[in-house]
Amino acid sequence: MALPLLPGNSFNRNVEKEKFHKSQHWGFCNNVRMLVSEDNPGIGGKGLPGQKMKPKYSDFPKGMGSTVPSWIAFDKQVLSFDAYLEDELPDKTQEKYRIRRYKILFYLEDDTIQVNEPEVKNSGLPQGTSIRRHRISLPPPDEDQFYTVYHFNINIDVVFYGRTFKIYDADTFTKNFLKKIGVKLNPPGRCPEDPYMKIRRETLDRMEPLRPYESYDTLKQFLEYDRKVLRFFCLWDDSASMFGDRRELILHYFLCDDTIEIKEVMPPCSGRDATSLFLRRKKLPKYGPPGVYQPGQITDRAVLNLYRGLTGRPADGYLLDKYKLGKVDPEFYKDSDLFIGTTINVWGRKVLLCDCDDFTKTYYKTKYGIENFTSISCKAPPPPKIERKFPPYNGFGSEEDSLRTCIGLVPTPHQRNFKKFMEKNSYGNISNILRFFAKLITHKRVERDRMFVISYFLSDDTISVFEPIERNSGFTGGMFLKRIRVKKPGQEVFKSELSEYIQAEDLYVGARVNVNGYLFHLLNADEYTLRYMEENSDQFPMSSIELVLQKLKEEQSKSRELKQVFRNADPMLTKRVDYNTFRDIMMTLTVGRLLEHEFITLARHYGVPEDTCPDMNILMAQAHKQLKKNTFENFERLIATCVYEDREKKKVLPTKDIRRLCKSFRLPLTDHLLGSILSGFQDSEEQINYELFFSALNWRMNPMPELQAVSFTKERCEDVWLGMPSPIPVKYVDYFRLLKDVFGLVEE
Repeated sequence: MALPLLPGNSFNRNVEKEKFHKSQHWGFCNNVRMLVSEDNPGIGGKGLPGQKMKPKYSDFPKGMGSTVPSWIAFDKQVLSFDAYLEDELPDKTQEKYRIRRYKILFYLEDDTIQVNEPEVKNSGLPQGTSIRRHRISLPPPDEDQFYTVYHFNINIDVVFYGRTFKIYDADTFTKNFLKKIGVKLNPPGRCPEDPYMKIRRETLDRMEPLRPYESYDTLKQFLEYDRKVLRFFCLWDDSASMFGDRRELILHYFLCDDTIEIKEVMPPCSGRDATSLFLRRKKLPKYGPPGVYQPGQITDRAVLNLYRGLTGRPADGYLLDKYKLGKVDPEFYKDSDLFIGTTINVWGRKVLLCDCDDFTKTYYKTKYGIENFTSISCKAPPPPKIERKFPPYNGFGSEEDSLRTCIGLVPTPHQRNFKKFMEKNSYGNISNILRFFAKLITHKRVERDRMFVISYFLSDDTISVFEPIERNSGFTGGMFLKRIRVKKPGQEVFKSELSEYIQAEDLYVGARVNVNGYLFHLLNADEYTLRYMEENSDQFPMSSIELVLQKLKEEQSKSRELKQVFRNADPMLTKRVDYNTFRDIMMTLTVGRLLEHEFITLARHYGVPEDTCPDMNILMAQAHKQLKKNTFENFERLIATCVYEDREKKKVLPTKDIRRLCKSFRLPLTDHLLGSILSGFQDSEEQINYELFFSALNWRMNPMPELQAVSFTKERCEDVWLGMPSPIPVKYVDYFRLLKDVFGLVEE
């Protein structure tokens, strides 16, 4: 038995059977179903005889394919118009004409036109494709031209081969497209009613059905619900029986005759024979199997046996049993018995309805008002995860490589976190390296003063230790530990689990780090490290100013005492103290609640900014270097020009005039360097002594010592800390702002 057509797939069987004698297939274009065959090649086919080819590029407005070929820009785009035709019938007495409806399809890719007539049941007329797809010429006297998109509109007449089609409406896409290309749309019209269909409808309304003894009106149900099928996705759980398993089924309920058909979904490599049907199409009894019925129990009508005596003449009629004595009415499943979550009896098998398709949901929502269609999973629960146990590490190679040999038969190398490596790798001025200045903790008095630079690489969580070279110290210095991941102490060597390594969160100022048996005390960090930890305070809680202030707020009882101590340390009421004093006061009052790194975070947040103006000697040395490089010596001429412009003979000129003269004489100094030097020579009235200024710039008369380059050691590597870090993060701390933010104290 063939698979029934699902809802929404209805079409005329006879027409389809005739069309499929040729090589063709169905396609959809702009929600319009079109047939592509050998006679109608569609997109990419050959041109028709006498067809004028379109130019390479379309003439439509910009944004609608003006820069690409039209057949590419408008591929699968079709305009759909609704039209009708008055077909005269001179030989008919009932009606003088008939109204025939058509669909006019205009293909934008090649300006071809196709006219289809929708099928109407019992119309008695041949319907389908009225005009095949091709370019249609205009009516005389313009028969040398073809129809284009600008010839179409709503409420107009078009003539195809002498037949006048009246367009009364179009779909939404067509209307929007015509508006976009500048066509003014007419208001939509109406299609008149067909006189023949009106007379036929009135005739059918006047007819009355025959009244037999017992009427079985199945034709109405068949005509109303033909080709309408409810589809449910079911599950038959037979795993409790021997060699049973869970089977997924598809149930089809045919509304035309209340029959049920069940198909089984065969998973690949299931090992079962593929059968076409799990249950053949028939009515499904609710209480099956019902057993064996006696003859005559299951029948539509019961005929009584008539006895006419001993005359021997047979009875001339039959008598039906209107009381239906002994008739058995088995109950069958109806559409009202099927819904998601119910279990039906399929000849002794319990089948659970898990889900349904959209048509079924719409049907139950319309007829029964059901809104809840929560689906039930048909998939079997995942099997319990079996814990995989790996053998312990044997000491050869790395732990990751040894683990890869236990995962598969063919060992594969350990995969690094490539995404993290690319995000945290050094590029430009961003190093992504955390550097700490550390001291070795040891009982040997000779090694107590050894200093080290510990570098943590964020890209791969590796650590390197470098000892700065110090002459006459007794130690060679240089690389102390090459770049490698360092395990945390106290872990078992030969175990199945991977070891834990030192992470970036374990490093902070004041921490003690065990690096392969050597204990280091982190004393300080460079500026990049402190700034990086403050920007990622969620990863480094010691650098979070909110958490540090929260700890200080817990000392609310000592607020007055803390204010008095800061007042005694600041007799001049400058509202700031140096870092060492600030650290001693906070450490005494908090009694070890704050770590060293938290003191640094607090001081950096409330630190007083320092004066960052460069030294004038350094600026003049840089200026002399640039002037000497460009051999600029027009200082006497500059002074003479200034004397000429100094009308009042005050030997001073405004700063803007001096800057203008320097630009006009093309002084080879950058704007930033020139502005810094001018700001150092100007007075309170923004005037400069030009003789003093240009004499200082004269590198021949007043030479400056050259800048000394920073000396680097020969054994320089990426771990070298260029210059020892400052022992204090800031010089002065604004304690008044700190007390105001933490305790809300105001100035008295």
